[in-house]
Amino acid sequence: MTDMPKVAAARIEVERTRGAMMETVRELQQRFQPRTLASEAWEKAKEKGADLAEDAVDAVKRRPVAVGGVVAALTMFLAREPIKDAAVKLYDAMTSENEPKPKAPALKRATRQKPAARARKPAARTRKTEIAS
Repeated sequence: MTDMPKVAAARIEVERTRGAMMETVRELQQRFQPRTLASEAWEKAKEKGADLAEDAVDAVKRRPVAVGGVVAALTMFLAREPIKDAAVKLYDAMTSENEPKPKAPALKRATRQKPAARARKPAARTRKTEIAS
């Protein structure tokens, strides 16, 4: 009968451990729900975006001229076709329509003379022709 208190204490310990384990399982189920995972990912993305934005603002404050140059170069690269078209239209508008346009030089066709006919050389004698004669 001395084992009864030990068994009772062990059973109480088992129940306490089971309760703690069930609570851990509930917490894990809550943590791994798709809704919870999505909201945590969204919050982390917002924090990361805010950090990047702060870093960008700090970089612009430190070097405004360099950042302006980069932005201008990027804008010109992206808008290169419209800029080219506008430059062509401006050039066309600035040149007078009354001015005669220079003509392209006419290509002179070179006349080639046929080479003079050469006299044919007599055919070389082959061994067969020598034997036959």
